Amino acid sequence: MASATSSSPENAQTVATLRSDEHVDAVFACTRKERQISRAGTPYLTLELRDATGTIRARAFRDADVLAGRFERGELVRVRGRVERFRDELQISLSEVARAQGADADPTSFLPTAYRDRDELEGFLEHLAREVYDPALKALLEALLGDRELRAEMRRAPCSPPSPAGSGRAPSGHHAYLGGLLEHTVAVATIALELCTLHPRLDRDLLLSAAIVHDLGKTREFTYGAEIERSREGRLLGHVELGLRVIAGHLPGAFAPERRLALEHCVLLHHGADASPGQRFGSPEALALYRLNALDAGVKGAFEHGMS
Repeated sequence: MASATSSSPENAQTVATLRSDEHVDAVFACTRKERQISRAGTPYLTLELRDATGTIRARAFRDADVLAGRFERGELVRVRGRVERFRDELQISLSEVARAQGADADPTSFLPTAYRDRDELEGFLEHLAREVYDPALKALLEALLGDRELRAEMRRAPCSPPSPAGSGRAPSGHHAYLGGLLEHTVAVATIALELCTLHPRLDRDLLLSAAIVHDLGKTREFTYGAEIERSREGRLLGHVELGLRVIAGHLPGAFAPERRLALEHCVLLHHGADASPGQRFGSPEALALYRLNALDAGVKGAFEHGMS
């Protein structure tokens, strides 16, 4: 059978297109890696490989230890071998496997992604930022959205890492896919704007700004490979502290201390007072942001994981 060895998208092999006796030369995400011992006492390598279309098991019976040293679980790998049927399931008998390099190492093709168009979401975000008229807050949002590296991370970050396939862990979190942060931010800020119409005593510029920046720490919370995982600073500090640091790094020179304190208070308590021991809601805007964040996260979580 002809080999599909081109790396171009139209010719790329996927788990869903693999057929028995087909030669494989493709890149997959390695989500499981185990060294096992056969009945004859020789080592062999068992992998679980994944892409956006599904998962497949792969085994290497020759040079298992040599091959195992060329990559780690959680990385993208280029594999070569042949598809075989074993116990009524397809698997790949491996001849070569190694860490993917260059353009092949782009994880975006292997990770769950938002259905909504991210260019459109960015357009909504820019529109919402223009609804802020307070000079200091407006200058802060312009500095944040003008940071090209930060904008790229905002487009990429999820709100939560998805549960790894086959992990046995119950799904948790919300917006657990690439682009999830952008989608969630736009949703919370949109609801915040509507709430200010219903409750005109709310500080509209403060609440809208807080809604836009409340989860910015998620741009530094994750790493991306075969799976979305938490970075070291994400594990040790959490996205709230990281978000406060991102904001601090973009504050304009003329920013009144009281205004900064009000904004930081909203960000600090956006998961509620129980998540910040010793703290209480000190403003209606902080309470509103907490409720709006929980509303969007809860509704989205219900759609992602189902109601139980």
